[in-house]
Amino acid sequence: MARLPRLALPQHAHYIIQRGHSGRAVFADAEDRADYLAALRAAAAQSQVQLHAWALLEGEVQLLATPALGPSLGQMLQAVGRRYVSAYNRRHGRSGTLWDGRFRCAVVEPGAMRLAALSLIDGQSPEPGITSASHRLGGPPDSALADPPEVWQLGNTPFEREAAYRALLGQGLPASVAEALRRAALGGWAAGTPAFAAQVAEAAARPALPRAKGRPPLASR
Repeated sequence: MARLPRLALPQHAHYIIQRGHSGRAVFADAEDRADYLAALRAAAAQSQVQLHAWALLEGEVQLLATPALGPSLGQMLQAVGRRYVSAYNRRHGRSGTLWDGRFRCAVVEPGAMRLAALSLIDGQSPEPGITSASHRLGGPPDSALADPPEVWQLGNTPFEREAAYRALLGQGLPASVAEALRRAALGGWAAGTPAFAAQVAEAAARPALPRAKGRPPLASR
């Protein structure tokens, strides 16, 4: 069966996962992460992609981002790859690819699911510099990040929003929600309600949910 085209829609948030080749590390230390972020910020601005959150884990990158145009996500990550992989290979005395094929992503429904994706990414690690959480927890603001509407709805003042978001990260996501988001991203599906998935499928002219397992029922004769 032919591979479906990537599900990428303009003006919609996408939960993005890009993994290291064969499970290998893609960041060795804070300097690598700083190099990646510099490449990401430049590429996002050039490709008209609005960044909301990032997590730079040892073996993978997770992002929440909204592209202005359909191809924008691909353009951004290709530009990041060219710049970062070259710098990483020079610094660590290696050659060859760093990533495990193409990036994976899910189109995320606005509202509760978009806030869930944001908190999932920011909650990946409590260590500073690993995620973008400090941007929403009273740390130095990151001018490259744009808070989605759901963050602004957490409170009327910066202190209220910070406290509410801190509490959200503290309680964590239900395992079922975190698993559904990751499964949608790795499979290239929509993350949200069935009604949202139907809208995405119509806009993208391709399925937005995996086909149900098992054979379809036989028609009655």
